[in-house]
Amino acid sequence: MSYCSGFFSPMECTKRSLFLVFIISFTAIYLIPYFYIYHLTALPKSDDLPMESEKSLLTKIFPNFKQISGKESGELPPENEQSGNKATPAVTQPFAFLINEEEKCKDRTPFLVLLISTTAAELQRRDAIRGSWGREAAVPGADVVRLFMLGSDAAGDNGDVLLRESEQYHDIIQQDFLDTYNNLTLKTLMGMSWVAAYCSGTRFAMKTDSDVFVNTMHLIEKLLRPLPPPTQNYFTGHLMTGHGPIRNNTSKWYMSEEEFPDNSYHPFCSGTGYVFSGDLAAKIINASLRIKYIHLEDVYVGFCLNATGVEITPPPYSLFNIHKVPFSPCVYNELITSHHVEPHEHILYWETLQEKKHTCKKRKVHPGAS
Repeated sequence: MSYCSGFFSPMECTKRSLFLVFIISFTAIYLIPYFYIYHLTALPKSDDLPMESEKSLLTKIFPNFKQISGKESGELPPENEQSGNKATPAVTQPFAFLINEEEKCKDRTPFLVLLISTTAAELQRRDAIRGSWGREAAVPGADVVRLFMLGSDAAGDNGDVLLRESEQYHDIIQQDFLDTYNNLTLKTLMGMSWVAAYCSGTRFAMKTDSDVFVNTMHLIEKLLRPLPPPTQNYFTGHLMTGHGPIRNNTSKWYMSEEEFPDNSYHPFCSGTGYVFSGDLAAKIINASLRIKYIHLEDVYVGFCLNATGVEITPPPYSLFNIHKVPFSPCVYNELITSHHVEPHEHILYWETLQEKKHTCKKRKVHPGAS
């Protein structure tokens, strides 16, 4: 005998059973979804949340790329690297700063930040740049900040030596990604992230390499100072257009179809030296959060510029040279970059240029101009 039939008549028992079924069905169909939807809609939407400042956002989310490429014993020569070393990293835990200069721009608003890509072993190159075109007082009246960008060197423990160098000069930033050719994009993004987080007020920044001679005097006096303040969305260098991926795996610039399946790149500037307005550092970093990683840093920066809608401004003539220009003080007086320069040449070229440039007449045809 059931509980129901023990207390009620069969007719009453049936009515009560049907009522109970109705209550259970009503609750399942209407009340549970109602409370679920109510609580979801009560949560704040992402658009309603207060926006974090760019600086606080950047310091939380960048760098956020998984370490890629290279071997535990160090970097392989580019011609020996295989496509397996160039896998696209996932967005994972951020890299940590091993050496940082958080106070470099405290109580100052630089005119120009120099971001120079280097490796731990290139002490001679760094010293030569410090004593020549990279001196922070090289251009009278222009506040210049110099930073050398490094990754982690797995080939040898240079940590203590590098730390002593950093304590002496305060011009090194380093994160714990492996310092290889395939990670140059990470190195460049580290520098831009540093500008955005710690020196966002700088008017301009320049990314270059340690084997590039930069005529900072000509860069500032002839290219940057004539630009109207404030300068925004400005990016210039040796413009590269109409280029596409090289599928020959013996090439230094090999790009696998897995890493980049398309057949053409967006316009970009050669990584040997490009200049951009300070506001672009944060914009490029924000764009990088949604753009697939590729290991060719200058091409990748071009993708980020395209995503932000920024068009590259070509220089008025061939100021940025991707090859080595034979030295002459009057020629170097009217260029900005020359590539493949040895450490002793940095000093020789700079000192000779300062001594002889006043004797040079203004050239009607500039080096490299057509």
